[in-house]
Amino acid sequence: MEAILHAAANQITLALQAIAILLVAFGSVRALAGIARSVLPSPRGAATPRDVWLDYARWLVAALTFQLGADIVATSLAPTWEELGRLAAVAAIRTFLSYFLDREMERAAGPRPASRADAPAAVPPRAG
Repeated sequence: MEAILHAAANQITLALQAIAILLVAFGSVRALAGIARSVLPSPRGAATPRDVWLDYARWLVAALTFQLGADIVATSLAPTWEELGRLAAVAAIRTFLSYFLDREMERAAGPRPASRADAPAAVPPRAG
């Protein structure tokens, strides 16, 4: 039974690592294409380099999330200190990137307009 669990964990780890690699590759291609579009003369409304980098960062965070999943699966059966250290490093990097990416996206979005639910109720004018 333990051999089956190890084999399954290895296959799941490999699949999650492959997904992470694909996400990095796809995000990198999108970023390169976006940067090329942003430096070439283009119609209004094209993405700015900042938008391109924010989009790329989202892909990297997604890849790190899958890598973290792969590391969790890999270390779930008899982890070594080296594997635990790698897991801790990936978790710390992902948390750091996610935190600052979220802050940057909120700052890039600017203040949000108030929705109808947030708006104060209209006060009728005073008579007289």
